[in-house]
Amino acid sequence: MVGVRLAVALVNLESSGAWAPEALEQALRDHEIRDPLVTGSTCEGIRAWTRRLRPVFEASSETERCASVNTLLADGARSVYLTTHDGLRPHLHFTPDGQDLHSRVKAVTAGGLAIFTLEAEGGRLGVCALDSCRTAFVDTSRNGRRAYCSARCANTDAVRRHRRK
Repeated sequence: MVGVRLAVALVNLESSGAWAPEALEQALRDHEIRDPLVTGSTCEGIRAWTRRLRPVFEASSETERCASVNTLLADGARSVYLTTHDGLRPHLHFTPDGQDLHSRVKAVTAGGLAIFTLEAEGGRLGVCALDSCRTAFVDTSRNGRRAYCSARCANTDAVRRHRRK
């Protein structure tokens, strides 16, 4: 889940207008990316990559989402291998540990989105249905029918619909 949660965090950081090297470093630390020291060119490279992540969340069909993820995998994942380190159970890596930060972020987000999309059968990724919000989210609800990023947005939209009636 690290890769898909990092992808959500990056997409929402970009759309919030809060993109800055310090904010990016904090997001990378929050998602356990090792050595998250961000330089100017790395920051801009990850920002460009982040803009390519958003279509995965905005996809309107399984086919469209899979095509978006496949494009990311082709550009972001060098190789796939099992590893154990730092007391963690076996897990997948999509690029060698020695790669630069930009390459590692691309690999972990592309790989994470691919695994999550597979497990979620093409669904459970989305963008808030409230027109004024558009925050990306991962749907981990029991029924998998989430349409809003938060209860607040769902309630705001429900109130607007009620007042229109």
